[in-house]
Amino acid sequence: MTKRKSVYVCQECGYKSPKWAGRCPECGAWGSLVEEAVREERSSRNVRTSWVSPTITKPVPLKEVGREKEERFKTGISEFDRVAGGGVVKGSVSLISGEPGIGKSTFLLQLASLFAKKGKSLYITAEESPQQVALRAERLGVEQENLLILSENNLEEIEKHVKEIKPGFVVFDSIQTLYLPYIESSAGSVSQVRECTAFITNLCKGMGITAFIVGHVTKEGNIAGPKVLEHIVDAVFQFEGDRGYNFRLFKSLKNRFGSTGELAVFEMTDRGLKEVPNPSEFFLSERPKGKPGSVIFAGIEGSRPILLEVQALVTRAIFTTPQRKAKGISPNRLAIIVAVLEKELGIPLRNFDVFVNIVGGVKIDEPAVDLPVAAAIVSSYFERPVKEEVALFGEIGLTGEVRRVKLEELRQREAEKNSLKAISVKRVEEIPEKLLI
Repeated sequence: MTKRKSVYVCQECGYKSPKWAGRCPECGAWGSLVEEAVREERSSRNVRTSWVSPTITKPVPLKEVGREKEERFKTGISEFDRVAGGGVVKGSVSLISGEPGIGKSTFLLQLASLFAKKGKSLYITAEESPQQVALRAERLGVEQENLLILSENNLEEIEKHVKEIKPGFVVFDSIQTLYLPYIESSAGSVSQVRECTAFITNLCKGMGITAFIVGHVTKEGNIAGPKVLEHIVDAVFQFEGDRGYNFRLFKSLKNRFGSTGELAVFEMTDRGLKEVPNPSEFFLSERPKGKPGSVIFAGIEGSRPILLEVQALVTRAIFTTPQRKAKGISPNRLAIIVAVLEKELGIPLRNFDVFVNIVGGVKIDEPAVDLPVAAAIVSSYFERPVKEEVALFGEIGLTGEVRRVKLEELRQREAEKNSLKAISVKRVEEIPEKLLI
């Protein structure tokens, strides 16, 4: 009897090791190495015909390659169509990720029902029973004859149904629960996720089927599974937002058919996700008037301007080491802003706790948020509110200068549309005299 060969694979990054270790030497994750069997011979089922056209068998000049205009479908959800680049491309494979309970399955069921108006849609649920999906569809008011439900997690069986039904739109919920029988590792492992994604991509592109795959996320908020998962698909979208709020942020992380970084805002209702056409008005609707520590930030998400509220609270420190807590921005960035304010304005923040929050659970990565954060901190410290009619943006340098950022005119137009004026200052020393009341 031949000895069974195995290898230990990191479930976070896909690193392979001949022996087990408590920590992955590649990504540093603890307890992520899982034993998986090594296949001696590659199964003939795994050698699949590529979806790429077989007519291109040799290098040809670019000008001689035929160009076909991509066929897009308008879903009827204008905010989603904009993030997707003007609609969903026929035959594309997209990945949608997000935390549990954030609305991925609800949104895709709504999307499948819209596609069912134009042709057959197949919703494959590998996590729930058909009865559970039916109850959700009843709550959402989804009643389409062309919307079919399949409860199965074996991809070989799913392939048979897809080839028989020939739907135009398919949802796979989720990739971590699907498996291929000829791969010995369990469902959700790196090998299964990688091979299942490639299997789905080849199947759907070969038949011209538009597919959406649901992916889980780790506790850090990253997409679970190997990074190659994101490389295989055509587009990667992610739902964000605090489940304590009624809205969800829908972001484009990768899109071969449109720009990345685009943002759409949806409101979670008892009838499913409802698009929010003016996110700026939505986020500022509950902003307190005339309160110190509240500032409006004129930000950019992708190519879309958006107004958000930045709040700061400065209180005298109880312990020897003051606290620096940030929600929505990097804590490291907050530490730099506090250090600059202390040096340039002479504010003894070393004796105060500083808390900063981007209202609504929105995460901001762009440096233009520096000035609004600094103004909110100064406003809270001096107990003087910031002028209500202004929206701020600007990057702060280590010497106290405020630098210009991208798309300033776009930020100003968004502020004017909401009866505000987007401004900036040249140095942080000007904050108390020019921005505070």
